[in-house]
Amino acid sequence: MSDRGDTTGTGADDLGATVAALTADDIEPARRRQLLTRMVGQARARGIGDLFKPRAAVRWMVDTVAEIAPHVPVRDLATLRRHFPGLDDNALAERLIRNAARTTAGIGAAGGGVAAVEWTVAPTLLSAPVLLAAETVAVVAVELKLVGELHEVHGVTLPAGGSQRAVALVHSWATQRGVNPMMPGVGVGAVLGTAARKELRDTLLRRFGRNLTTLGPFLTGAAVASFLNRRATRSMADQLQVDLRRRGIARPAPPPALPGPPTGT
Repeated sequence: MSDRGDTTGTGADDLGATVAALTADDIEPARRRQLLTRMVGQARARGIGDLFKPRAAVRWMVDTVAEIAPHVPVRDLATLRRHFPGLDDNALAERLIRNAARTTAGIGAAGGGVAAVEWTVAPTLLSAPVLLAAETVAVVAVELKLVGELHEVHGVTLPAGGSQRAVALVHSWATQRGVNPMMPGVGVGAVLGTAARKELRDTLLRRFGRNLTTLGPFLTGAAVASFLNRRATRSMADQLQVDLRRRGIARPAPPPALPGPPTGT
């Protein structure tokens, strides 16, 4: 599966494509700002003009994560081996975590760049919570992708269906535990309407509350947001890996990479 999302379509597909594109770890800062700005515009197009109320913001984020989760591009193990040849499981997992942490840090920095434009255009603070909600969803999408790919690396099976896989990814992200393959698969709406939805809401509320501390004019919050995103992604992945190592299967090391330029970073 490609690591780059298309950005065409309408409705949930359009938003999902934008978020999928933001999960790539090889896009330029200007492109990342462009995608984040587009995501804010898509949020406003849905009638979300002002998310200054935390409950409204969290409700929108829960609904949006449920919508975009099936669009998150998770590479299978064979694809990961092609992108990062010669790495054993531990080294591959570490590379994925490093890249994801860099990407979420980049989203935090991009949010600061978008905010700089927003603050100079007006009406200043009114748009900031919308931006923070969009940034939070984008970071969650990167981490959902990481969750799925760490499952691949550790040999823990994910459900095959798009909706079932999305449910498993969201549950694993919210609990920071590996997927239980014995859990019956059901639709996103059904699962996220019960306990898993509460787990997702509570986790998003903590993330959004943390991001509110980065509010400030121009780029003053960008460095803080970048640091906090990187740290949170690393912490989530480290906690998840403890459980995945217990659940996973041992595999022989891959063959050495052939001479030539690296295909992954």
